[in-house]
Amino acid sequence: QVQLVESGGGLVQPGGSLRLSCAASGIIFSIDAMAWYRQAPGKQRELVATITRGGRTNYADSVKGRFTISRDNAKNALYLQMNSLKPEDTAVYYCKFRRTVAGIEDYWGQGTQVTVSS
Repeated sequence: QVQLVESGGGLVQPGGSLRLSCAASGIIFSIDAMAWYRQAPGKQRELVATITRGGRTNYADSVKGRFTISRDNAKNALYLQMNSLKPEDTAVYYCKFRRTVAGIEDYWGQGTQVTVSS
């Protein structure tokens, strides 16, 4: 069974940077869109950024200009470069891979904690 594994989270001061990574533990073919979500304590999970197989990206307004999503199709890997971090970016970050070969199949990671605090 394919699992997604995130890494790169941690504690960082406001204004700092982190780079999150997400990779599939098994072989998975024909991944279409990939995305990062986050969930802060007491809040609903929200979409942070998406990227299509062709590289087209989309961002939540709250992270535009600060975060960059990228992917490596050969490695089935997803990344999120986070710069100019703010305390309100504190959340558990989740990656999601979507396949549409036979209906919609979503694969989720277990989440990685990002804490922005001085």
